[in-house]
Amino acid sequence: MDLQILPTISTTFIVISAVLVAIGWGLILKRKVEAHKKVMLAAGAAALIFFIIYASRTIFVGNTAFGGGEHLKPYYTFFLIFHIILATVGAVFGIVSIISGLKTNIKLHKRIGPITSIIWFFVAITGVLVYVLLYVLFEPGETTSVIKAILGF
Repeated sequence: MDLQILPTISTTFIVISAVLVAIGWGLILKRKVEAHKKVMLAAGAAALIFFIIYASRTIFVGNTAFGGGEHLKPYYTFFLIFHIILATVGAVFGIVSIISGLKTNIKLHKRIGPITSIIWFFVAITGVLVYVLLYVLFEPGETTSVIKAILGF
């Protein structure tokens, strides 16, 4: 099996999760609470599938280093670190949003749900851009440990 297909699959799941979040947002604006709940749980499941694929590839295969020119590497590294921080914050907000929605803590859910959605849209966009930079615009670098892939040593 070509393991380069895994980043494509995992990135697809992030895009699916963002699309589902947008659909869920539209549903709640129409006061379709049960449909909103189902779609948002599906969005969370898509994000979890992304994470399982990404973590498994990282653990068993490694990460792909940036293959663009050395003059671009500092910009890519800054962007990647921004994406990682944003994704971590988005994941925490997502978990809290899902739990508060399921536990019917509607006050908290209404307060952080829109923030979570906006963060998640940026996570999806930056995630796709990381994918494009690693696999589309430039020849992929070597597949190596996470620390070496991110920081270059």
